[in-house]
Amino acid sequence: MTESLPAVGRTAVGVAALRALESRRPDRLFDDPYATAFYAAGRSVLPATRDGLGQIFASQVAIRTRFYDDYLLDAGCPQVVLLAAGLDARAFRLPWPPGTRLFELDLPEVLAFKDRVLAGQGAQPSCERVAVGVDLRGDWAAALRTAGFDARVPAAWLAEGLLVYLSREDADRMLTTVSELSAPGSRVSFEHGTTDTPDSLLTRAKATPDGEHVTRLWKGGLGDQAPRWLGEHGWEPATVTRSALAARYGRQDEQTPDGFVTAVRQSSTLR
Repeated sequence: MTESLPAVGRTAVGVAALRALESRRPDRLFDDPYATAFYAAGRSVLPATRDGLGQIFASQVAIRTRFYDDYLLDAGCPQVVLLAAGLDARAFRLPWPPGTRLFELDLPEVLAFKDRVLAGQGAQPSCERVAVGVDLRGDWAAALRTAGFDARVPAAWLAEGLLVYLSREDADRMLTTVSELSAPGSRVSFEHGTTDTPDSLLTRAKATPDGEHVTRLWKGGLGDQAPRWLGEHGWEPATVTRSALAARYGRQDEQTPDGFVTAVRQSSTLR
């Protein structure tokens, strides 16, 4: 039942709708054949008025999905971990190398909804997929290890659309755990931006009348301090703006300071 989806999980339905729209474009940046099914199954939980927020996020979701697709495949890591995986279908739609093990972490209710929809579509993963029902504010590392994650092997971590929903303390705690579990050569990536500038995505979304149901859940994460945090915790970070990616992908996009950070693990804190 969609009514069992928690508030943060319901935002994943809205993201699925935007991925479905992008997948129907003749010049699409990616193809997600399951996004329409996710939206159709979950649309009843979305507010009736959401066009304004959707227009703001449509370009961002398209660009970030393509960027993260490329990042994960280019990382070349035998383990992939999707933190707050939501309705991400990468385990099913990307051409993973043989031997790839992909872990999806999210709340049990979200994963149960996701699995029901995928089963109805007859979807089959293109890698070894391991779903782990956890609350990322708790001790999720133990559950991940129990599910078969090996901290001695490099992993590609993705926290797509997640950090903004966490307080600075929770974001610090989560990324500290990621660092502790990451062997040298591991990768991590997530959005990088700030609400302090008038042209940032988050600032514009907060000013949208029908966006309160989403923006009230935001707590800011690390804000614009992510590269510094990563550098101080054994990672080598790099950033790219969404505007630069739009130009690379042949898309028109507003000039914005928002973008993405990726980092490579240089040292290990594993005991």
